[in-house]
Amino acid sequence: MALQVSGKTAIVTGAGSGINLAFAKLLLENNCNVVFADLALRPEAQILVDQYTSSENSNGKPRAVFQKTDVTDWAQLEAMFATAESNFGRADIICPGAGVYEPAFSNFWIPPGSGTGDKKSADTPHGSRYAAMDINVTHPIRTTQMAIAHFTKHKTPGVVVHISSIAAQRPFLSCPLYVAAKSAISNFVRCLAELETPPAATGLPAIRVNAVAPGVIKTPLWTENPEKLAWVDTERDEWVTAEYVAEVMLQLVQDPKHVGGTVLEVGKDQVRNVEVFNDPGPSGAGHTVSQAGQGYVETWGRLSQPGWGL
Repeated sequence: MALQVSGKTAIVTGAGSGINLAFAKLLLENNCNVVFADLALRPEAQILVDQYTSSENSNGKPRAVFQKTDVTDWAQLEAMFATAESNFGRADIICPGAGVYEPAFSNFWIPPGSGTGDKKSADTPHGSRYAAMDINVTHPIRTTQMAIAHFTKHKTPGVVVHISSIAAQRPFLSCPLYVAAKSAISNFVRCLAELETPPAATGLPAIRVNAVAPGVIKTPLWTENPEKLAWVDTERDEWVTAEYVAEVMLQLVQDPKHVGGTVLEVGKDQVRNVEVFNDPGPSGAGHTVSQAGQGYVETWGRLSQPGWGL
């Protein structure tokens, strides 16, 4: 099953910036309506939404709608689908792309209740969850459940495009929650491969669920995080652009060969299928940061602090 995006409607979480903004922009340029679901819009995203909500974009032209969304709140996830239905009738493409990269507010090496200043955990030691896992794992899984229910309700085929990472294939001491989350997403996607070809007797619509697994992407997750940015040698390391990843995501929706369960690794000007077994792992430009050892130094420094984790 392949779904041509022209005339369709997409919901994109995290569309206010980064890869998700690039994907939303590409969808709009290909005549697809987009619900921007995010806590807020960066200036460049606001300009894009304004451009596609003006009166000149009526009469069959694609439209953009912003729905303020905290992806850790399931009621707000439901509101995304309600917004798509009220504005466009239904949604056809769902991208639960919002994510965080082991932020200080929910970092494994800054345990709940510890840290100071901008390196203080917002997770409570008397709680029962990590914000990073709610955003990176629970939100895309719950959104996929809602998408399946939505497509089934409307009796129409649909596509769910997830954002995994090369971190799903490469362990990294400095970012264990992020690695765990992306590993979960890649294998969650593979588990749903057969939704694309349901038994005819069920009467269920075909639903394609797949994912991209990008390398080092030039987005605010890196460029606005001084700690992570210090791992990059700008003279040696190469970025993958958000726009290039977005093009691959569009292929996952429209190309018949990218069947459900596909995970496509995206490096610098290169794309390959990530195999379930005996995969060689990421290689080539756009997959490494030369100063990654700095992250290990920071981790050992945190662990060496008296009373760590108590």
